[in-house]
Amino acid sequence: MSTSAIEIEAPNIERLVRVVLLQDNKGEIQVIMPKGNFLDIKKLNALTMRELFPLNHNDVIRMTHKRALKQLELAPGFFQLPTIVDQEIADLEECTYEIFDVDGSEYHNLSVKALLNELNAADFRVKTLACSLPPSDMPSNKLNIESDVDDILSSVSNFTTLRIKQRLEETLEIPPLPKTAQRIIKLRANPDASVSELADIVESDASLAAQVVSWAASPYYAAPGKIQSVQDAIVRVLGFELVSNLAVGMAMGQTLALPKDSVAGLTPYWVQSVYCSTALEIIVRQIPVKKRPSQGLACLAGLLHNFGDLVLAYIFPPHYSVICRHMEANPTISHVAIDLHLIGITREQISAWLMQRWSMPEEVCTALRFQHEPSYTGEHCEYAHLVYMVLRLLRQQGIGNAPIYEPIPLELYERYDLDPDKVKEAIDKVIAAEENITQMAANFKN
Repeated sequence: MSTSAIEIEAPNIERLVRVVLLQDNKGEIQVIMPKGNFLDIKKLNALTMRELFPLNHNDVIRMTHKRALKQLELAPGFFQLPTIVDQEIADLEECTYEIFDVDGSEYHNLSVKALLNELNAADFRVKTLACSLPPSDMPSNKLNIESDVDDILSSVSNFTTLRIKQRLEETLEIPPLPKTAQRIIKLRANPDASVSELADIVESDASLAAQVVSWAASPYYAAPGKIQSVQDAIVRVLGFELVSNLAVGMAMGQTLALPKDSVAGLTPYWVQSVYCSTALEIIVRQIPVKKRPSQGLACLAGLLHNFGDLVLAYIFPPHYSVICRHMEANPTISHVAIDLHLIGITREQISAWLMQRWSMPEEVCTALRFQHEPSYTGEHCEYAHLVYMVLRLLRQQGIGNAPIYEPIPLELYERYDLDPDKVKEAIDKVIAAEENITQMAANFKN
């Protein structure tokens, strides 16, 4: 290895860099930038007058193996490509980069001047641009909902061609909540509701009934004997509360189509939903009875936690694709900050507003709105906290779209008398049921 690159044991966080590979019809480039910063592709494209989008991990591996991408001898992990160096890195004397292999990773110090000299000597057209933002400069979510409607209206006005009508519901032309879901929500509010009444509502929709029976018959529940009917599924396997929540989630899954675009490499939409809901079902049971929230509402919140993805894609189709590209290029940055930076509102604001319009339980609305805010302490905050916890734990296993490496505050475990080791065991149990989870997710049709 060149004397310009020196292996070290502990990195200087302020000098850590990462390389992002992008391409368009003019070819590939690499951006060298601070590891924790947000790469603003929109700004980068404006500065370069190009239409760059990030290469996904699989494409990088494929191109490297085919030798279409060659790494620098000076510093493996940097490529022989036209290069844009973020201004923050260009101003440093040394940077630190990480090399991964099967045995783990190593950190190396590298002279920025030596790196730029090698790239320039090979005529790789190095440019210095201010194209990234530190996390501290990214917008943060609000911990109240009073201004959500105004924020949504402002974003709709600025970023779509929709004409603002008298009511936001009319402007967005969101489909109404399915009648089956409306009937079940009304039934749930009745303390004297019976299993037969729930079964009658579910069976009135043949597709929904088949999905509920299929869910109950999943090997995950290991029910003895064959599940013959919806009533059988309720009484023998799932229970009133879980079936009512599943039925609502399944019915709502038919209101909006899955986005045509998505973030490369992330867990499919409904698979992610089922993972979250199933994990919450187990973890809520670990909470002492005096502090335990409704298991059914927690499961429903988990099932619908990412419904904002569907709404965001429905209202802002071109901008949703732009958001997806920025998420691919910035895996350590919360999509909340990316949403706010690009369109001024979050998918959580939109989904919570819609759930309120649909008269969904307040516990679910709160969980969706504040699922990425561990510091939220308002009414029903326990539902938001539990979804937050599960999403981070699943992300550690490569599932979902929560920020990578975002730690869970210990006080959240303590608040609900949860043992971190037992919670981890619950997550491991759900992960081990991958085949069953995927099968259960297939029941959702939209």
